[in-house]
Amino acid sequence: MSQGSIKLLPFLWTKAEKSLVGILLLSAVLRLFSAFYQGNVVEALPGTHDQISYHTLACRVVDGHGFSFERDWWPATKEGKPTAHWSYLYTLYLAQVYWLFGSSPLAARLVQAIAVGLLHPWLSWRIGKRLMGGRAGLIAALITAVYGYFVYYAGALMTESFYVLAILWSVDIATRLASPDLGVDRRQRAAWILLGLAVGAAILLRQVFLLFAPFLLGWLVCVLRGDPRRHDRRIMVSGLLTACLVIMLTILPWTIRNYLAFGRFVLLNTNAGFAFFWGNHPVHGTTFIPILPDQAPSYGSLIPPGLKALDEASMDRELLRQGIAFVRDDPWRYLLLSLSRMKEYFKFWPSPESSLASNVVRTLSFGLFFPFMILGLALVSLSLLLRRANSIPDLRGSPGEGHLLLFLFISTYTLIHLLTWTLIRYRLPVDSILILY
Repeated sequence: MSQGSIKLLPFLWTKAEKSLVGILLLSAVLRLFSAFYQGNVVEALPGTHDQISYHTLACRVVDGHGFSFERDWWPATKEGKPTAHWSYLYTLYLAQVYWLFGSSPLAARLVQAIAVGLLHPWLSWRIGKRLMGGRAGLIAALITAVYGYFVYYAGALMTESFYVLAILWSVDIATRLASPDLGVDRRQRAAWILLGLAVGAAILLRQVFLLFAPFLLGWLVCVLRGDPRRHDRRIMVSGLLTACLVIMLTILPWTIRNYLAFGRFVLLNTNAGFAFFWGNHPVHGTTFIPILPDQAPSYGSLIPPGLKALDEASMDRELLRQGIAFVRDDPWRYLLLSLSRMKEYFKFWPSPESSLASNVVRTLSFGLFFPFMILGLALVSLSLLLRRANSIPDLRGSPGEGHLLLFLFISTYTLIHLLTWTLIRYRLPVDSILILY
């Protein structure tokens, strides 16, 4: 019997491997409970209103109507007209499940719950183990498995769970490429291709990741150039070009589709303009309102009447222009408004406007772990800054450059949402990185 086949026998697993398997099973079971709880009906549970749009759009795709709605739809899509507002990749995932199993939201929830339940803590373990040691990796996997927000959104028909997976996959491959033990063989060339696929998947799920992709690739180039022993320069250049080409190829079909649908260039999705316009509209004053209350003007009523005759792509571009004008006309208000978004972004306490379930999940996930996240982040930062990582057992031999990538993501991604629009669920990718600390 070969060494590889012997390793498959459960009684020969190490204690750490058995612990990891137990964590993965626990994660999957909790997410399956979430999927069954949300059931075979698509409704607007707290924080999940977008799943109604994704379900409806996927059904239209399966029925042969393409990316359109049968009636006027949020945010300003007209009946039967093409839309590019929603993630193409996630819509196609739902459409594929519906094509196989019929229009069954529960089937899509269950497939998603199992995939995310197994892969999410596994990726957390891989990154944690690489950067902070085996014990930290297992603890990160365990926290990921039981983290309330992750469990809840794993059952929701929205991009959140797969998006976090794609981000962690990108980070995992990037830190592996930066590791001295990868070598300069075929594995390295394949890793560059996988990095392009991972970054491309993240962008297709949420185009906001386009803003971080240059930081990730730039970090990788700086690390590899700084230590030629880790990497053959020719392979690095060809690998970087390959990754960029793969990213472009994941986006290009949708750019072509958008041009055919709207008659103008739209790189991917038509949501940046809407978000920036509404997120910085004077209706907020200097205090950001995450969701406009019923008694306030509706989001639709804030769109100038002269723009409502435009198609979705043209309207998105014009709204972005007007949103930038809000900033240019009153930069001081914009600064105060952006600072006020911190309250919503970092909210960890119960609030009267939230449901009991939302308050419980918030308090027992981010509220419970946030102090430890900040403490761990500060401890690792100080240790690496003072070059005393050897004083922390799990950081011995840890590549400090890997932590720089995580710090870059936490700060950049947070800043993007503080400057535009924020909701608690927009912070979940940052939570997945903070859990490592």
